[in-house]
Amino acid sequence: MDNLIAFLWFALAASISPGPNNIMVTASGANFGYRRTLPHLLGVTFGFPVLLMLLGLGFGDIFLAYPQIHTALKWAGSGYLLFLAYKIATASPAKEGADTGRPFTFLQAAAFQWLNPKAWLVALSSITAFTTIGGNLMGEAAVMASFFPPITFVCVSIWCLFGAQIGRWLTSPAALRGFNLAMAALVVASLALVLT
Repeated sequence: MDNLIAFLWFALAASISPGPNNIMVTASGANFGYRRTLPHLLGVTFGFPVLLMLLGLGFGDIFLAYPQIHTALKWAGSGYLLFLAYKIATASPAKEGADTGRPFTFLQAAAFQWLNPKAWLVALSSITAFTTIGGNLMGEAAVMASFFPPITFVCVSIWCLFGAQIGRWLTSPAALRGFNLAMAALVVASLALVLT
């Protein structure tokens, strides 16, 4: 694969920049802590490379031939992100000793990558920008998919730990509610950026 260093910088920038995954793990970290959010982190970490590999297998060609499938997935993902923003905004603070909510599971977070517009943009950008014309597309996609998990895990962990630290300061229900509203607004804003 040509330009491996450029790809690694791209992967780092894409993984650390704000987007639905990072905003959601920040909110989850604030509400549930790092340990309970770990399955969510792992789902993002390993779900995205699966998406990337399947695009390398030819899903990208399907979307070029049938752009309405891509458009339908984009709108379905956007609708789901709005639903998640609503769930974050309306999350009630946990009462002492009560288990009032759950973070994403591994499978939920991995499946979410298929509805996440930023994940699609990053995967498609990776395939189009960092593979060689006439090269071994599957092999190059496999190389990219092997580098994303450690980079992604570190980046989403940073966002989650940031959220967990903020969660320690949000001791009143009103403060946590305000934080959740801000996180929901960021999810909507990230969606607006992707759709424009």
